Parts: sequence; structure tokens; C-alpha cells
Amino acid sequence: MTKKSSDFKTGDFVVYPTHGVGEIKGTETQIVAGTELDLLVIDFEQDRMTLRIPVGKARTSGLRRLSSRKQMDAALQKLKGRAKVRRTMWSRRAQEYEAKINSGDPVSIAEVVRDLRRSSNQADQSYSERQMYQAALDRLAREFAKIEQIDETAAVDRLEKLMDAA
Repeated sequence: MTKKSSDFKTGDFVVYPTHGVGEIKGTETQIVAGTELDLLVIDFEQDRMTLRIPVGKARTSGLRRLSSRKQMDAALQKLKGRAKVRRTMWSRRAQEYEAKINSGDPVSIAEVVRDLRRSSNQADQSYSERQMYQAALDRLAREFAKIEQIDETAAVDRLEKLMDAA
């Protein structure tokens, strides 16, 4: 497959911090600025996007395997926790939430989902809060779905039931 050994193989599901779950479609060699580069080709079906990362930079770019069950269980525990209501301005909280979502860490993403989730007896959310909640929930559900080998809709349902029960 590749000349250099890589930690990732074709068909592996991986998580790229800013894009979530993708599937490695293989490697290819390209000449960039006169230098031959081996690139990992990663397909993000949900975003209809293909990403190419130099094999040597895969780890430092934050690319990682799917979380282990243990890591996902830690994220699910976070979901069941109590939401932290912070009285800082939304713009500052939004930046922090965005950073947590883009970290690719399931526990951090679970915190965002937990903190932005609204129960029926709470005040309505702003459009941007709903958007951010949905982005975090989708990101967490995609990885959860791959680990549990279920579809994304079922994963979202299970995550929401878990939060309802908490």
C-alpha cells in the first residue's frame, strides 16, 4: 500500500479534530512544490469532502483512531452530568464551545452537548445555540455510531435517551 509504514490502513474509520469521523480510502503520492509526498486520503461522507494529509503529519495534525469503548463511556458519563450554566457572554461561550467541538475529544464534545441541551421547562435557545448544540450532537453521534456499529439516527436517539434519563 505505502512505502512508509503508517498507523492507519485503508478502510479504517478515523477522527480528524475539525471534521469528525472519516474513512481512510487509501494513500496516494503527489508532487508538491517539487517534493514527492505520500498522502492519506480520508473521505468525510457526511460533509461530502475528501481530505489529503501527508502520511508523516497524520499524528501531529490530530488524526486519531475512533475512541475506545472506555473513552466513549467517559464521554457518556459527561452527558449524564449536570449542565454548567455560565453567565458569561454568549460570544465568549460560543468560542469555547467551538474550540471543544473542534478538539475532536469526545469528552469535550459531550460537555458541549450537555451544557447546550435545553429541557422543555427552560427558556428557548437562540439560533446559534441550537446550531452549536446540533453540531456537537452530530459529531458525538457519528463517532458513537461507528463504535456501536449502529446508524447515526439510532446513535442520536440513544444519546438523547441517556440525557433524558439522567
